[in-house]
Amino acid sequence: MMIELIAVLTAVRDDVPQVMTIDHGRLLPSGPLESTHRSLQAGVRAWVERQTGHPIGHVEQLYTFADHDRLLATGQGRLIAISYLALTRSHAGETGWRDWYDYFPWENSKSDAGRDCLAIIERLLCRWVADMDNAAMRVRQWQRCVSLFAIGDMVAWNDELVLQRYELLYEAGLVAEAGCTPEDAVPGQAMHHDHRRILATGMARLRAKIRYRPVVFELMPEEFTLLQLQRVMESLSGIHIHKQNFRRLIMQQQLVEETGGIEENTGGRPARLYRFCGEVRQARQFVGTKIPLFQP
Repeated sequence: MMIELIAVLTAVRDDVPQVMTIDHGRLLPSGPLESTHRSLQAGVRAWVERQTGHPIGHVEQLYTFADHDRLLATGQGRLIAISYLALTRSHAGETGWRDWYDYFPWENSKSDAGRDCLAIIERLLCRWVADMDNAAMRVRQWQRCVSLFAIGDMVAWNDELVLQRYELLYEAGLVAEAGCTPEDAVPGQAMHHDHRRILATGMARLRAKIRYRPVVFELMPEEFTLLQLQRVMESLSGIHIHKQNFRRLIMQQQLVEETGGIEENTGGRPARLYRFCGEVRQARQFVGTKIPLFQP
């Protein structure tokens, strides 16, 4: 058995959620646990810095992948992957950053490309289900498709179900990792091994966390406008947020405080600058401080 350490390193730049990659975007930073690593976290930090040159701060364990198809190249023994989620800020000139939605365009329901992709997926899933011989299976699988991809007007989109949607597409043979040809795959860049599945797991975790922990603090500059904060939240969730409700709840929960500064370069009226309250910065790893997400 060998232990592989994999990092889902996320940043937001120009309102675009990004993930750090290697091998021309086909892999996440990763490498084996070595005897010189004093801990798992030390090991994943070492691999990220060695492969990308980007130091990381706080990391948290994401998930352990030990599926039966994770075999060593020799075929003898299993490769256990321990993944970590890390939040950071990207810098100009760094290579390796890729847009989340290059891999999962259907997860960005704010964009025309995302909505077009969802229309393609609905059509292909409909064909996949129609080809099933068993009637009961057709009903169960179509209900699953409707629930995960919010097909029709009766089901709301759940932005946290990133992994479940990807796994359904994999099961349906609609992603390259499942062995289909590029012509038969839904839009979205493939990754080697199961790294796109691991990225989906990281996206789902972060989307869930921003609802009940102020982890977005890690992705923001020291000072920001409320519109900048809203746009980061929208970019991570892939959905539009109701502006007035968002601002009202942010202020009610005393998450931010004014700095006294003004942002002049807004393309419109100057905007007040804010920062996260000291209590939020100290307690950002604990449950209790909520940043709300609202769909219109």
